[in-house]
Amino acid sequence: MKSSLAMKSALTMKSALGLIALALAAAFATGSSARAADKVTVGVIPIVDVAPIYLGKEKGFFEKQGIDLTLQLAQGGAAIVPSVVSGQYQFGFSNMTSLIVAQSRGLDFKVVAAGDSSTGKAGKDFSAIVVPKDSTISGAGDLAGKTVAVNNLKNIGDTTVKAAMRKAGGDPSGVKFVELAFPDMPAAVANGRVDAAWVVEPFLTITRDQGAKVVSWNLVDTADRLMTAAYFTTARYAKSHPDIVKRFTAAMNQSLDYAQNHREEARRELLSYTRIPKDVVDRITLPDWTTKINRKSTQTLADLAVKDGLVKKRPDLGSLLP
Repeated sequence: MKSSLAMKSALTMKSALGLIALALAAAFATGSSARAADKVTVGVIPIVDVAPIYLGKEKGFFEKQGIDLTLQLAQGGAAIVPSVVSGQYQFGFSNMTSLIVAQSRGLDFKVVAAGDSSTGKAGKDFSAIVVPKDSTISGAGDLAGKTVAVNNLKNIGDTTVKAAMRKAGGDPSGVKFVELAFPDMPAAVANGRVDAAWVVEPFLTITRDQGAKVVSWNLVDTADRLMTAAYFTTARYAKSHPDIVKRFTAAMNQSLDYAQNHREEARRELLSYTRIPKDVVDRITLPDWTTKINRKSTQTLADLAVKDGLVKKRPDLGSLLP
């Protein structure tokens, strides 16, 4: 009788321990795989450059890193920067000159991933200086004393235009820059309101469709494979949330790699978040989406920012770049 009771007790204990083990295994399994994803909002602009992050979200690269990604469209970097500073956005997309200027003004930012870069190929880049079809201007050196449209004054547009002028032997001191939104530039060039304009895709293709001539591939003339933009956060957020930053960077780099190696898929992605007509999307030149942080070209932009009076002292790129 005692033997029977002992056996029954042992079996009961064994079953109980088995159930506990199963419960613990289930708890640990769900704890790792079903952990609530971190909500992350990124401020972006509805332009060609940000196709990789849209593609990466669609492919699940951010989800695999435990990130619940929201992409918030803004009209420009002027709206993105304060939203990142306030914490409304955890990350943002900006051109490098804007980040350099912001850093020099005491805004402590940290680049976490490349955004996009020039292809480095004259004739096959996404940015150029264009002039009306009947213009006598034949090169960047001829822009001295002329009126040139850029989307923002004292930013990457006018500094790279000036760099292209210097390379061509021109004097940029007398050039007059006027601020125009990119969508307004094709008409301004066509009707002669400006002597020239700095345009990026899709407006480069649109202006050329209207007969405009390219006189300089300004990004190519400024630096080799110039990194034009990046994804960034505040130094404060990077310090307090290093794991999220690490995972965001990993997902972003995977997105950049995928877009670079599946360029036609990235091209089609433009139809999901921009209003670019399909026939134009099919013909535009895409930027390079390398994961490399081009420190050399960023230093060139920083030097130009000093030379052209955008900043008063040499920026601290060591704290800005990873």
